[in-house]
Amino acid sequence: MIKRVLTLVNAMHITASVFINNDERGLHQDYDDWLEELAPHEPISRYRHNRTGEDNGDAHLKRQVMGREVVVAVTNGRLDFGPWEQIFYGEFDGRRRKRVLVKIIGE
Repeated sequence: MIKRVLTLVNAMHITASVFINNDERGLHQDYDDWLEELAPHEPISRYRHNRTGEDNGDAHLKRQVMGREVVVAVTNGRLDFGPWEQIFYGEFDGRRRKRVLVKIIGE
């Protein structure tokens, strides 16, 4: 059994994020709306990155705001979360196979 460790959860794509928050539908929609206001997908010509032939410049910026990984303590085999906390994976490009790296560091 895992006793006392740190667990790293990392999104394995440059347009994806792993973050901790509340699993509430309204909050999820608020995030979607807020991120789209910060970095709208269209017009795709607004992003220099898209001159490379990509059309996901906005997804890179959204990932930067949301972060790439989280670290969570584990005690006696359980994630040390607050009552409403959960880990979420956000993919802002949507065209890639989802991958997540989980590393457990400790005893």
